[in-house]
Amino acid sequence: MMAAVLELREIVREYRSEAATLRVLQGADLTLNEGELVGLVGPSGSGKSTLLHTAGLLEKAESGTVLLEGQDCTALNDAGRTRLRRQKLGFVYQFHHLLPEFNALDNVAMPLRVDGQNRRAAHAKAAALLEEMGLSDRAGHQPGQMSGGEQQRVAIARALANDPRLVIADEPTGNLDPVTTDRVFASLIRMARHEGAAVLIATHNLALTRHMDRVLTLADGKLTDFA
Repeated sequence: MMAAVLELREIVREYRSEAATLRVLQGADLTLNEGELVGLVGPSGSGKSTLLHTAGLLEKAESGTVLLEGQDCTALNDAGRTRLRRQKLGFVYQFHHLLPEFNALDNVAMPLRVDGQNRRAAHAKAAALLEEMGLSDRAGHQPGQMSGGEQQRVAIARALANDPRLVIADEPTGNLDPVTTDRVFASLIRMARHEGAAVLIATHNLALTRHMDRVLTLADGKLTDFA
């Protein structure tokens, strides 16, 4: 029986302003098992990014429980949440958030260096991931010297550097051409099938969802199976 990597139980997220309180998630439930590739679809503004940020320990829910490999993360302080993100999560944002002063190799190696790996080992792993993304010839280039699509591929390589147990991707192929999209998606499939990671991908690209184990729709603050 596959073990659960991520469990969301009755997650409620709200955004408050002087005018009103907007409840974005209304008791959302989700279980992701190891080796599982799950898609998340829904209209713009439905709360997909909010769900991903909550699952990725970037935002705290007003109520509900987040479990990561059985550990209740609900009451963790900021330091504890940061430690778990560094050790167990890989997050691919809609925007790459690369460090502009570092080249591609150092950007990908950064999570490994922060986790204590020596420079040679971190660079070897980073170089292999860049090769997988078709970016070996860009390893020495800074983000400003690369196209938007290349920067996004570097960001995806960085997210996979620590062999995360949970990969969360928010529109990871939105700026990529079809050939590069296939390459990137193959890397995410590898993480699930060969590394046993749970992978959650928010996407508008319904063609990609054909390759996923399950697809969920977020609407009215709750998750349902995609019809």
